[in-house]
Amino acid sequence: MFFDDAESFLNAPRRAVTAFGMSGVGKTHLSALLRQHKWFHYSVDYRIGTRYMGEHIVDNFKRHAMQVPFLRELLLSDSIYISSNITFANLDPLSTYLGAPGSTQKGGLPLAEYQLRQEQHRVAEIFALRDLPHFIERAETLYGYTNFIADSGGSLIEVINPADHEDELIKILTDNTALLYIRGTDAHADALVARYKKSPKPMYYRPDLLVQKWAEYKRINKLTHDEDVHPDEFAVWGFEAILRDRLPRYQMLADRYGYTIEAPDLATVRDEEDFLGLMRKAITQRKAA
Repeated sequence: MFFDDAESFLNAPRRAVTAFGMSGVGKTHLSALLRQHKWFHYSVDYRIGTRYMGEHIVDNFKRHAMQVPFLRELLLSDSIYISSNITFANLDPLSTYLGAPGSTQKGGLPLAEYQLRQEQHRVAEIFALRDLPHFIERAETLYGYTNFIADSGGSLIEVINPADHEDELIKILTDNTALLYIRGTDAHADALVARYKKSPKPMYYRPDLLVQKWAEYKRINKLTHDEDVHPDEFAVWGFEAILRDRLPRYQMLADRYGYTIEAPDLATVRDEEDFLGLMRKAITQRKAA
């Protein structure tokens, strides 16, 4: 969705934007801010963790609870109820389910199980993106919201191909929303890696990249068996590889189909007016390029 000029976007009776970029760049913060100004906030990760992977997540909770005799008896007699309390701001139930591959004695998952959960996430993300037009309509007809922001996950770029002009999901996104790349700086990327090292969190890998990096990690560390891999250490090592792999593809998506704002500029946004000012700048710069 491109505009002839900034005024065409600013004066539109309804606006829809899909924010994308690496995790931690400010997508959810921006969406939460705009929600205070009557923008409908569609969180792709929340949709994944509730509608499409909610049952997997809760079954995993139950699987662990069944290992505790006290809880097992209560579950079997329907005396307790276990659910996931996932929110826009707390996606830990989804992250915990995805886990990390490696030694089961150190909290990891067997590689085959990890790959299964990764595939579940891939399929769920595709469906969540396909739901976007429905939620744009639903936001207006049910709640009266004419402004809409989709808060995409960092793995958006793993389920689309910005080099493919016939990509189904890109067509859905661009037919219904303006794509907005929130571009981090090199310093931001370094800070993100440093933060991740302190607190590793599960990530989604493109299937071929996972196989490649898994073999590479074992070779570098001279590990023979999957059970020898420490899950947190592999997660930290692999995170930077994922990040560096995604950045040029984010940029290609923005160059071909969207607009770009800088993460430091986004950090100065206080309200809707500030955000619209950044959109004006981004649209004007693209038209001039």
